[in-house]
Amino acid sequence: MADSVYKLIELVGTSSESWEQAARNAVETAMKSLKDIRIAEVSKLDMQIEEGKILAYRARVTVSFKYHVDMDDD
Repeated sequence: MADSVYKLIELVGTSSESWEQAARNAVETAMKSLKDIRIAEVSKLDMQIEEGKILAYRARVTVSFKYHVDMDDD
C-alpha cells in the first residue's frame, strides 16, 4: 500500500428533522465537490431554538478525504 495524505475539513449540516439528517446533509453536499471522502466524524451536535421551538438540528462534521497532487504541474 502506498503512503497517502488526507485533508480534513469541518462542515456544519442542518436539518429541521434530526441530527442524523443534518450530518447526512453535510456529507452528501461535500461529496458533490470533493473526491475520495473516506471518513466523516460528528464532533458536535446542537439545536437552533427560537421562541421555545426547535428550528433546526445542527451537526458539526469533520470530513477526511484523500489529497491528490497533480503531477502534470511539475
